[in-house]
Amino acid sequence: MTMANPAHPAHPAHRDEVRDVLARLLEAGNGVLRCAPAWVARDFLPPGRRLGLPEHAYDAGERGAICERWLASTTKADNRVGPPDEGLSHVVGEHGERLLLRDAVAADPAAILGAAYAATHPAGLGRLAKIFDYAYRLPYHIHPPQEFASLVGRNAKDESYHFLPGAEPGAHPETFFGVHPWIAERAAYDVLLPYLVDWDSDLILRHARAELQVAGEGFHVPSGVLHAPGTALTLELQEDSDVLAMFQALNAGRIISKDLLFKDVRPRDRAEHGERFPLGFVDWEVNGDPWFYENRHLSPLPVAGADGDGAETWVFYNTGKYAGKRLVVPPGGVHRVREPGVYSVFAWTGEGRYAGQEVRGGEPGMDELVVSFDAATREHEVVNTGQEDLMVFQFFGPDLHTETPSIAGRAR
Repeated sequence: MTMANPAHPAHPAHRDEVRDVLARLLEAGNGVLRCAPAWVARDFLPPGRRLGLPEHAYDAGERGAICERWLASTTKADNRVGPPDEGLSHVVGEHGERLLLRDAVAADPAAILGAAYAATHPAGLGRLAKIFDYAYRLPYHIHPPQEFASLVGRNAKDESYHFLPGAEPGAHPETFFGVHPWIAERAAYDVLLPYLVDWDSDLILRHARAELQVAGEGFHVPSGVLHAPGTALTLELQEDSDVLAMFQALNAGRIISKDLLFKDVRPRDRAEHGERFPLGFVDWEVNGDPWFYENRHLSPLPVAGADGDGAETWVFYNTGKYAGKRLVVPPGGVHRVREPGVYSVFAWTGEGRYAGQEVRGGEPGMDELVVSFDAATREHEVVNTGQEDLMVFQFFGPDLHTETPSIAGRAR
């Protein structure tokens, strides 16, 4: 059964019904929920076609093409057109039960988050994981810092990447970051302004630096940092938001609508300040950091106290806003897990059982779970029942893992 209006959180009249369905699903899964895949279309670039869909399924008509998959998501995709539940994950049961994860969290936050965490984190899960899959490099863009995102009633969007192994890297497996250090050192901020005003080229990229996308590695990108992600199939973990401002006009052979430069700008700010206003989103010190790679590059780091046959590493760290791990269990192996709170799981390769639930990498509908607080905080097992490595990723919201590594950093 499908519960509640997907465009809005569950109304009070539906809340009890949602809570009842959630209770049954949690009981049936021993505290673990299964998620159906949430596909997201974009209309500014063609898809990379590496998400495992049939070829015809990537075409989404006027919406563009399916270029992203959002994982255990309570965030609606902020697209020009699309279904009212685009980007929102559904939890599903064996008997046809189906309800929005967002509505489930709203109806009974303690059942999923735990009472203490729910009381201190009213926003819920507080993070968004996704896979993005584009045939061309994404345009140079930025996510407004919180002081600017708040002006339009949104959250900021710090984000981190992990480049998935075993996938074709695409035509341009490199990402442009920030600006050349001299721009920040000389406060020559207006050097970018003509590109925003003229809106007719991709030459703004001449002022940025490119880094290779290496499978099994990644980057941490705070809000306020300009970036143009390359074509590697990318697993992203970020704050719970979909705000942005495009800074690059020409991409993949066509001019992008300039409205995307002002997507999260109030009309009065656009009218008063024009292109200078989104230029204010830029954190010039971080963008111009000559040690940007050293201060933002994420290599897998071992998890202390890992218990079992698997290799458990941190892959999303260097921030307190979210965290993420990669677990690789060999064929026949068993790994024991206990976590401080609710988290979600995505199986990338292999097959097995995760906290008693069957998982199969590469099979949407069988590769995605939410482990509720009660299940997460008791010991549970990850068992590889297949013939290849079982590789899973675990995603955590803010303030759950306080021991995640930090990059010491280098100053100018």
